[in-house]
Amino acid sequence: MLKGFREFILRGNVIDLAVGIIIGAAFTAIVTALVTGIFNPLIGLLFHASDLKGALEVKIPSPGSKKPAVIQFGLVIAAVIQFLIVAAVVYFALVMPINHLSKIAFAKSKKAAEATPADVPPTETELLIQIRDLLAGTPSPEGDHVLPTTATTSGAHAAG
Repeated sequence: MLKGFREFILRGNVIDLAVGIIIGAAFTAIVTALVTGIFNPLIGLLFHASDLKGALEVKIPSPGSKKPAVIQFGLVIAAVIQFLIVAAVVYFALVMPINHLSKIAFAKSKKAAEATPADVPPTETELLIQIRDLLAGTPSPEGDHVLPTTATTSGAHAAG
């Protein structure tokens, strides 16, 4: 049981996922600081509030308590802005480069698959057809199967 768990943990996917979660958490802290420190006050100025969280509040009187219930539309807008910033950064920093690299890798693999090497040796069947044609002295109906010319050899094996 522990062996299977260890194999699961040591897979690359689990480690990559853990790294992604840690980096995502750190990045979320940066985006939260950006939204709460810069965007919320700037947008809050448009609505005459100290920040976006305090803007667009609707107070509803509650019969059971002295304090009214407060619906905070500004808080929702701030969360949407934060989500859009995170989504934009993830798309432009991660998704686009990975898609680009995938297209390049696919194009290279397609080009390699289409390219046939010029020095492909003949298959065994082609060699047998060439031998048959040479022994028979007639060309075969499959086409001219001529062996590539080689330099003349000298020595004991050369026919003279």
